[in-house]
Amino acid sequence: MLLSILFPLLLLGGIALAAQSSVNGALGARTDVLTSAWLTNIIGATVGLLLVLFFEPRQEFTMFTVPKWQLLGAFFGTFALITIVFAVPRIGTAATNVAIIAGQLFMGLMIDHFGWFGNTQLTLDYKRMAAIALLAGALYLIYLSNVRGSIGYTY
Repeated sequence: MLLSILFPLLLLGGIALAAQSSVNGALGARTDVLTSAWLTNIIGATVGLLLVLFFEPRQEFTMFTVPKWQLLGAFFGTFALITIVFAVPRIGTAATNVAIIAGQLFMGLMIDHFGWFGNTQLTLDYKRMAAIALLAGALYLIYLSNVRGSIGYTY
C-alpha cells in the first residue's frame, strides 16, 4: 500500500523540482542567482517552520541534539539550488535536471555501496553501473540536442 502512494508522490516531487528549476532559473536570469536562491530558501524555511510547529509530532532528537554532521544536509541543498539557478538559463531545464539526477544517482550509489552516513550497505553491481552509464548517455544526448539547436552553432 505504501509503495502505491510513495512512487506517485515521488514522481510529483520530481515534476515539482523540474518546474522549480525552470522558474528559479528564469528569476535568476532576470535578477541574480543569489536573490533567486535566497527567495526560495526563505519561502521554504517559512513553510517548513509552519509545518513543524503545527503538524510535526514530538521527536526523540532535535536539531540541537543530533550529531552536528547531520546538519550539513542544509548546505548541500543550498549548493544544489544555487547551481540549478545558475545552470538553467545557460544549458536549459532538461540538461540541468538530468545532470542533477545523474549526480544524485552517482552519489546515491556510492552511499549505498560504502554504507556512508549510517545507511545500509548495498553492493555496486553491474546493473547499477549500467544505470549510471545510461543516465550519462541521456545527459550527453540532451546536451548535444541543446547545442545543435542553439543559434550560431556550427557542427
